[in-house]
Amino acid sequence: MATKVFMEALSPTMEEGRLVKWLKNEGDQIASGDTLAEVETDKAIMELVARGDGVLRKRLLEEGGTAPVGQVIGVIAAPDEDVAALVAEAGGGGAGAGAPPQQQDAAAAPAAQDRSAADTIAQTREQAGASPVPQTVSQSQGEASTPPQQKVAAAPAGISGSAPPAQPSAPAAPAAPAGGAGDGRLRSSPLARRLASERGLDLGAIQGSGPGGRIIRRDIEAAATAAPPAAAGAAAAPAREGDYSDVPLSQMRKTIARRLSESIGPVPTFYLTAEFDLTRVSEMRTAMAELGKEFKVSVNDIVLKAVAVALSQHPEVNAHWLGDKIRYFNRVHLGMAVAIEDGLITPVIFDADRKRLSELSAEARELATRARERKLKPEEFTGSTFSVSNLGMFGIDQFTAIINPPEAGILAVGGIEEKPVIVNGEMVVRKRMRVTMSCDHRVIDGATGAKFLQTLRRLIENPLMLVY
Repeated sequence: MATKVFMEALSPTMEEGRLVKWLKNEGDQIASGDTLAEVETDKAIMELVARGDGVLRKRLLEEGGTAPVGQVIGVIAAPDEDVAALVAEAGGGGAGAGAPPQQQDAAAAPAAQDRSAADTIAQTREQAGASPVPQTVSQSQGEASTPPQQKVAAAPAGISGSAPPAQPSAPAAPAAPAGGAGDGRLRSSPLARRLASERGLDLGAIQGSGPGGRIIRRDIEAAATAAPPAAAGAAAAPAREGDYSDVPLSQMRKTIARRLSESIGPVPTFYLTAEFDLTRVSEMRTAMAELGKEFKVSVNDIVLKAVAVALSQHPEVNAHWLGDKIRYFNRVHLGMAVAIEDGLITPVIFDADRKRLSELSAEARELATRARERKLKPEEFTGSTFSVSNLGMFGIDQFTAIINPPEAGILAVGGIEEKPVIVNGEMVVRKRMRVTMSCDHRVIDGATGAKFLQTLRRLIENPLMLVY
């Protein structure tokens, strides 16, 4: 029985995926659970795992190609099993598709040289082991995951077709370089490959210091330091031809565009702006830092904690619009917008109101780090009930953020400024910060949002209320 390799829904909102890199060659022995490929979803780089045992007989999607969720991108079968009908049905029929693996390998050898460039251009997660991705999706997201790869008979009857993908280049085993594995593949971590691509470094010329000669991050950083800066910059800079260049959309950018069109137009949004005094926040942070490094927290940590506590006191704001009903949450799952290279991702701090400030601070840092490395799991960036976006560190005084449906609101946090203000009849200089709340008017009325901001002001201007 052959197993069709599907492009799976590796995140709740994924509609199509880009195949970053095949990790198995045609003819390789496959066991269920083995990592077959790295796939770029709308949120991260994920691992596509095998759902059956056998030999990888055919790869139907080239590295760098995209395929909708549910499309067949490969076939796993026994070495002597005829898979020509399956390949033809999937739209990838090519010479030698049903031939024994030995003949396929011989025919594919000339194309093996085309694979090396694709090995270093993908932004992937630095993760040594493979782990299957959960297939369940929260109902509140309104999305369903495509079933995993299914075992089917080799006969053409009952096989679902799909749009014809591009013909892949079949690999052969080249000689192993400095960080090479015994099977000819270059042994390097996903993060190392991304960093090498960004800095214009040739992985084949780098000696790995990881387990078994694996090239890891410190090897890339050492090579970049040793290389002449001008040469590295010249290698990393794209060639300029003509008056402009067209860059294909990443999966994340496609999703951002789609989600924004779902929000800013259909959602009746209004905005509430308030300015808070951060004098006591600054005093508290200074006092905590003097107690030791483990007590240091950022202004953003304090804002997140204050928002979470305020949401617990105003469940009418901690809500989702679901079309025919409004869902009010009894738990606060706070989304924290993090800027990454390809766009924006919002990891979630679950039960944020119940966490101590030190716990929330540590979790926020850890989530932000893994978000930038694109190592978040789908369950770590879905399920938020309200979101916060902070651009203050970029010198932005004030801005409006776009609501992430089905959430009913989002808080935009600006930078901290020293301003002259009147206190008890005297002019003094105080640290001030502006926040703007975007509200879905179908759920939140003006007075409702204003009361929430009043509570938030009380908490931020009296931050000792957050330490308990």
